[in-house]
Amino acid sequence: MEDFLKNVTVFDHPLIAHKTTHMCDVNTGSKEYSELVSELATLMGYEALKDLPLKQVHIQAPLADFDSPVLAEDFTIVPILRAGLGMVDGLRMLCPTAKVGHVGLYRDEETLEPKTYYFKLPVDVTEGQVIIVDPALATGGSADAAIQFIKDAGCKNIKFMCIFASEIGVKLLAEKHPDVHIYCARYIPGELDEHGYIPTAAGDAGDRINGTYSLKPKK
Repeated sequence: MEDFLKNVTVFDHPLIAHKTTHMCDVNTGSKEYSELVSELATLMGYEALKDLPLKQVHIQAPLADFDSPVLAEDFTIVPILRAGLGMVDGLRMLCPTAKVGHVGLYRDEETLEPKTYYFKLPVDVTEGQVIIVDPALATGGSADAAIQFIKDAGCKNIKFMCIFASEIGVKLLAEKHPDVHIYCARYIPGELDEHGYIPTAAGDAGDRINGTYSLKPKK
């Protein structure tokens, strides 16, 4: 395994592979695309959240009272706007009390560099785990910027979850943020296209989730 992949978890599950393929299909409409993004976030969340700390509480069950584990702390989901919003509900299906912060970034189409327009986190975000979500890790610029903003806010326990991860993006995060584990449904080696997109991924997730652009072939 390449050294830059040591902090990457690529999911090997038939349901994840199936749903990821349907995301890529140009015939998948906005409603189904949005549902697939949310469903994939839920499926990946089981693994990404497996190290959440627990504490024991005393409960009364129908036949006896006993100590049993519950989450010791809430975690925070931070979507990179706007596409990352599509993954939030999928993770909150697992834990409805999870907090949500927001990082608003857009990519300069000429320089491909990220620009920030919004940043807000819960007041106690530093006390628990933070999962940054974005459907695609392409150039890695937005992910790098979001991670740095969150680190600057005092957060230590940070993970990054995406559906598609390019070799370029993974290498950048491995270099800039070796302490941040990456979770992805599909890792795609090779180069990006001239616009900084992953050629064998699902296009612009923000556009496809919100229906602002259609890739369906015109009849």
